Amino acid sequence: MFSDDEKYAALQQEQIAQWEAHCGRCGACCGAYDGDPCEHLRRSDDKKYFCGIYEHRFGEHKTISGKTINCVPIRQILHSSWPGDHCCGYKKIGMK
Repeated sequence: MFSDDEKYAALQQEQIAQWEAHCGRCGACCGAYDGDPCEHLRRSDDKKYFCGIYEHRFGEHKTISGKTINCVPIRQILHSSWPGDHCCGYKKIGMK
């Protein structure tokens, strides 16, 4: 039998996984469409993007050109616009 804390932790992990599943790995929120992406943005063989330091992504980082940027949770920028945001899976679910 699971404790209430264990059930709650499992529910949180499930909700995180459901939220993360909305990401189409377009790279738009990391600068893939503006010509100066985050230095940690990577492109996989299937032509989708991912963060090379995903578990430690939040906070101050640099772009390819050396500009300082601040990586924040996507929920903090969903209300704004950025180059390529029409591809963002999180924005798409918000439009429904």
